Amino acid sequence: MTVIKRLYVLLCGYETIPKYISVSGADNRFMISEPICAYLLDTTQGWILLDAGMDPQHVTDPQRLHTYFTSQGMIPPIVRTQHDLKNQLAEIGITLADISWIILSHLHFDHTGYIKHCPQARVSVQKRDYDAAMGADYFASIAEDFNSPTIRWDFREGDWDAFPGLTLLDTRGHTPGHQSALVQLKHSGALLLTFDAGDLMENFNQSLPPGSCADQNEALSSLLRIKTLAETLPAQLILFHDPQQIQQLRLSPEYYE
Repeated sequence: MTVIKRLYVLLCGYETIPKYISVSGADNRFMISEPICAYLLDTTQGWILLDAGMDPQHVTDPQRLHTYFTSQGMIPPIVRTQHDLKNQLAEIGITLADISWIILSHLHFDHTGYIKHCPQARVSVQKRDYDAAMGADYFASIAEDFNSPTIRWDFREGDWDAFPGLTLLDTRGHTPGHQSALVQLKHSGALLLTFDAGDLMENFNQSLPPGSCADQNEALSSLLRIKTLAETLPAQLILFHDPQQIQQLRLSPEYYE
């Protein structure tokens, strides 16, 4: 039984990075342009957002662009009008104010952009990831995305069931509290949303963890857990950052049901 009626895949922009960030051991000369995604669930319990894209103001505001990207030698992400999360929600007839719950895979900047713009929403994250993000060693985060006192935090530990049809899986390694999602749909069946536990299909085909990890051994264990689960259920892998697969998926306003 599932209470999820539809799953929308939202393409929220692109980031250009060295491939070794996504694939451990990749040649450091190779660059790759990877999609930034979010997933919207239409459920009998309301609209739920899995991850929250990237705030376009981080690249359109010159000061933020310099502070967060160019001053650190990073190539700024691309977020064009068609990638704006608000515009994509408008296409299906809703607004940010309609989002009642946001569930975050982790607290990197390409996953947290809009949570501060949804003060009405409960925001769930693994407690160990939140604690790590509050420290000095958590990489690739933008604190202004998640340090607002208006955010209604809901902290979780380990695997947990959100409601019938949505299970969150402890896939720590990329970050200390990374989590992935198992979505059950009436017609499409089981979908495994990997988020950053494995960016590319290459990670899963060759059992290679991400190159950028808080703990590479944990990251490999989590990747193998997802791979085994996908084979035994079976379930389709939906990858967050794969530039090839994104072109084959049904993108919003199309959906899976």
